[in-house]
Amino acid sequence: MSEKRDYYEVLGVKKDASEADIKKAFRKLAMQYHPDKNPGDKKAEERFKEVNEAYGILSDPQTKERYDRFGHAGIDPSAFSGGGFNVNFEDLFGDLFGGMFGGGTRSRRTGPRKGADIQKNLRIKFEEAAFGVKKQIQLTKYVLCDECGGTGAADNAAKIRCHGCNGSGEVRTTQRTPFGQFTNVTPCPRCNGQGEVIETPCKRCSGSGKVRSEVTIAVDIPAGVDNDSVISLKGQGEPGGNGGPNGDLYVIISVSPHKIFNRRGTDLWLEIPITFTQAALGDTITVPTLEEKVVYKIPPGTQPETIFRLKGKGIKSLRSARSGDLNVKVIIEIPTKLSNEEKKLLRKLDETIKKGQSNDAYAKRNKFLEAMKELFS
Repeated sequence: MSEKRDYYEVLGVKKDASEADIKKAFRKLAMQYHPDKNPGDKKAEERFKEVNEAYGILSDPQTKERYDRFGHAGIDPSAFSGGGFNVNFEDLFGDLFGGMFGGGTRSRRTGPRKGADIQKNLRIKFEEAAFGVKKQIQLTKYVLCDECGGTGAADNAAKIRCHGCNGSGEVRTTQRTPFGQFTNVTPCPRCNGQGEVIETPCKRCSGSGKVRSEVTIAVDIPAGVDNDSVISLKGQGEPGGNGGPNGDLYVIISVSPHKIFNRRGTDLWLEIPITFTQAALGDTITVPTLEEKVVYKIPPGTQPETIFRLKGKGIKSLRSARSGDLNVKVIIEIPTKLSNEEKKLLRKLDETIKKGQSNDAYAKRNKFLEAMKELFS
């Protein structure tokens, strides 16, 4: 039997996980182990393949149901061949569960197949993430061959029966052993299990119906996206097989940091330095937001790292019409270089304040000194 890991374990989800949970787990792991993020890392490459294989099975309701019933053997019929039985178990599954899984062996091999999904990383500016933007992205992918229209045939050449498998799409090899007779059934390598081959293949695509090409795709990025947001573009992946739908394109967003704003969810945070005098006497300051400048009045006696909140001046939520807030932290900047005259003035100010302590100008300091006296008395 197969020694592969359980597909649910590979994706880190429970067996009763929903389709959305499976897709979410796949996107996270695929992005983590993507070859573009792990150049030259063979272990990451193997993990990426394992994750894609698991998702390919569990994302399809038919193969998922079959896997849930029979495990890896249910999707790897060749694992059943042996034990002294001259039986093609792939045909057996097709006969027993044809209605459930959409037909027998030939119909599955020659039926429509969805094209491969593609991932593309896109870096945008902080403001573009906040307000949304339209982008044109370029990528190289397989597209339908324009020479043959995706048929793979030159000049509408007809398909003929494959001589390698006599049209069955399968190659059977039988081997007698002391334990019985073993029959191994594999897709025909000449026609890839189709049962037919193109008499005159298209020269441009060599009969595959697909060619590599650089394409430009428009992407609408909504306001409020953040790092690792995923934008799904249905049908913008690679072409399907046998008339199957195209795969999807997943655009992974990364956002460049801003010079003065920091983001936490939908809230923005901003540090504004003010002088000691502004903090002590109060003042009117100009506060920048992402859209405009606003005037804010700082009250007298403002303490270091006091935070003021400007409602609705943050980032728009992706899931609702509301926006986050802008949190402004004031940082009191202490002068580092003072002239002799400035030092004299500050000392005089300090003495004047101490003499008039009835106004509790240094309330916290006085409370601390009283506690020290009690501690060492």
